[in-house]
Order: sequence, then C-alpha cells, then structure tokens
Amino acid sequence: MHRLVTLICALPSLLLATPLPAAPAAKPNILFILSDDQGLDGVGCYGSDRFQGKTPNLDKLAESGARFTHCYSMPLCGPSRCVINTGRYTFRSGGTSNQNAGQPSFNDEPSLARTLKQAGYATGMAGKWRQVGATPGDWGFDEWLTDPTAGGWFWQKSYTKNGQLIESKQDVYCPDACMDFTLDFIRRHRDQPFYFYFPTHLIHGPILKTPDSKAGTQDYYEDNVACLDKQVGQLVAELEKLGLREKTVIVFTGDNGTARFGADRSTLGGRRINGQKGTLLEGGSRVPLLASWKGTLPAGKVLNDLVDFSDFFATFAELAGAKMPEGVKFDSRSFAPQLRGEPGTPREWIYVQLGGHWYVREQGYKLTQGGELFDMSDAPFVEKPVAADAGDAAKAARARLQAVLDKLNPAAGKNSMAGEGAKKGKAGKKKKKAGKV
Repeated sequence: MHRLVTLICALPSLLLATPLPAAPAAKPNILFILSDDQGLDGVGCYGSDRFQGKTPNLDKLAESGARFTHCYSMPLCGPSRCVINTGRYTFRSGGTSNQNAGQPSFNDEPSLARTLKQAGYATGMAGKWRQVGATPGDWGFDEWLTDPTAGGWFWQKSYTKNGQLIESKQDVYCPDACMDFTLDFIRRHRDQPFYFYFPTHLIHGPILKTPDSKAGTQDYYEDNVACLDKQVGQLVAELEKLGLREKTVIVFTGDNGTARFGADRSTLGGRRINGQKGTLLEGGSRVPLLASWKGTLPAGKVLNDLVDFSDFFATFAELAGAKMPEGVKFDSRSFAPQLRGEPGTPREWIYVQLGGHWYVREQGYKLTQGGELFDMSDAPFVEKPVAADAGDAAKAARARLQAVLDKLNPAAGKNSMAGEGAKKGKAGKKKKKAGKV
C-alpha cells in the first residue's frame, strides 16, 4: 500500500517530465514582396555603396531574419513571374521571354495562389501583373488590384480593382493605391491565414518623381528606392500594429537584376556586378532575398544556400500545409526548413533561362547551353571562362552540370520564341540593353 501511495503522489511530476506531443503550428500568413529591377546593388545590407544606410526597412528585415546570398531569378520580368506562379522552369510553361510570358494558361498550369487558396488561405495581390496571362483572379487571387496600361505605372488616372476599372479625375500615385489596398486586405483578413503577393512597380522605369520627391530634383532614382523601402516599412508596421508579426512570414526579393537606370552607378564594395537586367550574367539574375519570421526564424542569419525562383511555390505550400498539385512536373524545391531556422536540404544547382539561351550554376561553376564553363569563385563581379583542358576540378564540374542539363533537356521544351530577349551569344559577353518592359 505504501508503494502505491508513493507512486500516486509522484504521478503529477512524472507526467510533467514526460514530453507531450507538440501542438500543430498554426498556418502562418505569407507576405511576399517582389520589387522590380532591383539587384544586389540596390539594397544596403548587401553592401551597396550607393544605398548604404538608405534602405533601412529592408536592412531591418535582414537583421530580424535571414539574408540569402545566392538567389536567382530569370533575367526579365515576365519569365520570373511565370516561374514564381507555376513553380516550373520556363521551357515547361512556354513563358521564356517578356513577349510570350502571357501564353501559359491558368487552365493548364499549376497556380501558387490557387494552391494556397485550396489550403484555406485568403489570397490577394496588388501591383504588377502585366506579362502574365489572363487576370490575377483567373490564377486564384480572391482580391486584386493592378494596372490597365502597358507601360510604366506610377502617376495615372485609373487602375483595375477586382476586374473593374477605377477612374479618378486627378492623377493617383499607383504604388500608394496598391499600399492602401494591401493594408485594407490585411486588416479584413487578420483572423484567418492569408497569402498576399505584393509585386510593386518600384523601381521600374520610367523613373518618375514620388510623392516624397523634393522640388527641383533631377534624378529620381534614389527617391524610387526610398519609396520602395518606405512601403516595406509600412507593411511591417501594420503587421506589428495588428499583432500579426509573429504569425507572418515576410519574404522580399527582386524580379531580376538592376536595370540600366541604376546598374551604371551602383557598386558593391567599389566593384560593378557583371551584367545587368536582360543578360544571362550574374547582374541579370542574382537578386536579393530576405526573409523574416519573428519568433521562429533566428535573427541575423546569412545563408549561402542556392535558391531559384521556382522554389517559392514549394516553400509557401509547405508553410501553408498545402498539397502540391498532382500530375505536374515541378522544379520547385522547398526552403521552408531554413525559414524555421533549420538546415534544410539546399539545392545543388539553379537554372536560369531567357529565350533560347540558358545555363545551370552550382556554387563554384556555371555551364551554358553552348558548353561554355565559367569559374564563379569571384562572382558576382567576374565570371572567368574555363578552358576545355582545365584541371580535374573543372572537368568534374563540367560533367556534373552537363548531366543536369541533359536531364532537364530544355531544348525539347516550349521555346517558341527562342532567342527573344537574349542577345548575348556564347557566355553572354555582350551586354543587352535593358528592354522596355
């Protein structure tokens, strides 16, 4: 009897000492901010000489979470958006250039927004949709605001909201209209998980004044970067105000490298990045990627993991507990573990394509579709050609990367506009003038 009494008395402490199964984590909100034409040299925390201390809100995102050093987009706006929204490389969907990025159909392709919507998320977007076909609503967004024009979209008298043309008698600064729409969406959906895609037109050309530009200013480029950074701060402040900061994963990246408006004057540590928007060089596709998830992702991390734009699909789907669409060949690799502060399983290579030209890159080397191998040890500043009879390390890299290209087989894909938007021939030594996008 004495032993039984002792056991009963000890039972509460034994139960406390026994680990209980962890409660399933609530689905986080996902705020995905996509800037336009902003490469590494446009963000202070990446070492930009021109913008050191001038992107405080983006820098705070990095300080509060993680800064990825090797994220790769496609070299132009349209193809990047195709890859984001489908999780597939452009030779699979056919959106290989700005001219044909609208051809992939929401009826045939998987949709990131639709996938998250099926997992119980409210979905919204505000900003640039141009070059992706149909409407955001067709691709799974419940609510959306975008531009009805084919050119740059800043001071206008109209915009499209949920399919309806909204007109004003006075010019509206459209990035502000996008911000108002976004803040309203977040407030109304604060009690349910939401996915909001914020593809701002900043800092795409034409480079015009902002509401904060001072009279007499001649060069508005830095004003546009400041406006973008200010909007990032507004979004974070609203999440804080609503008590959603720890419930929201914030991801920021750029749709391609810096355009001609900034590439000629922006450097990292006094050095120019090799190439710019529209080229199959580091300056065309290597872009900033910042992630912040307060309370989950440890602060101040710098991750050298390779990431490409197809990866957002699988990453957001995993965070949302969503089921990936079946019967589809995806290229997407989730980096959700890294957003939880775990090592994850980083990819070994990334793939970039523009028109009928492409390359595959690992940490140390890059191989083009024409068979040119480059030593990337001094990237993003130098891409050093490697001779065919180079040493064992280079030969092994060539074999690895060629095996990747052989398996992908982009030449057999949907490349109906091969050569569009990629004027650089072998290795991209000729810089393509950034096109009007």
